[in-house]
Amino acid sequence: MSADVADQFEDSLRDLGVTQSRTTAAEFDAAVVEAADDPAVGVELPYEGVSLDETDVNADPTPAELDAAATGVTPAAFAVADYGSVVLRPDPSGVEPVSLYPERHVAVLAASDLVADMPAAFDRLAGAVEDGKDDAVIATGPSATADMGALVTGAHGPREVHVIVLEDR
Repeated sequence: MSADVADQFEDSLRDLGVTQSRTTAAEFDAAVVEAADDPAVGVELPYEGVSLDETDVNADPTPAELDAAATGVTPAAFAVADYGSVVLRPDPSGVEPVSLYPERHVAVLAASDLVADMPAAFDRLAGAVEDGKDDAVIATGPSATADMGALVTGAHGPREVHVIVLEDR
């Protein structure tokens, strides 16, 4: 990830009202504890040296625990710097409901999985589709709608979003 792309991602997140932190695998547990409100649920993360085991995040929630959760922690397949978007890959582990149902979503992203713009994102998605992974959610900031007049956050997903960028993988 170039410094320019990382800076652009941070600026885009800030413009969306999304908070962000950077950490290493060694400091990951502290970053999650700081970012997550209790009770927190999550799905296992695919990053070497990173786990939810040493945090208070329940990585195997029941439907009732998911419903009661204040925070959901999920991996992001990649992110798009110029939009401040994270791309989520729904799968049987529960990435989609864990990212959508709680009031706060904490997306975990490897720094190497940050792309500059939508053309680069579409190139990456095309490769995934060719590999049979044809489902993705591109999430940009907190859920918001103005369908009924005034802007309402949290109507169709999380009210707050925090992105944790892992500097090493």
